[in-house]
Amino acid sequence: QIPVSDLVKERIALTLVISLCTMVFVYAAAILGETSLSFLGLGLQRPVLSWGVLLQNAQNVRTMAVFPWMMTPVLFVIAAVLLFNFVGDGLRDAADPYKR
Repeated sequence: QIPVSDLVKERIALTLVISLCTMVFVYAAAILGETSLSFLGLGLQRPVLSWGVLLQNAQNVRTMAVFPWMMTPVLFVIAAVLLFNFVGDGLRDAADPYKR
């Protein structure tokens, strides 16, 4: 028979891993949410700097023709979201008890 303390330790460990992975994925979703709301004008406004506000400034086609580097925040948003998704996926795979 398995002692109760071992079961509690295992459950706490699995719960912490699931919580950590979920927090990483939620953080990536929060970045996308804030960026998209600020881009649409529903989130942060000037003079606050965020990726969405920077992208909102680059909405004009004439601005893009003259200043194409104003779209660089898109690259950072994509990189940050992919980074958090890969880290969360790696944590989930590393902590999977059924892969052993």
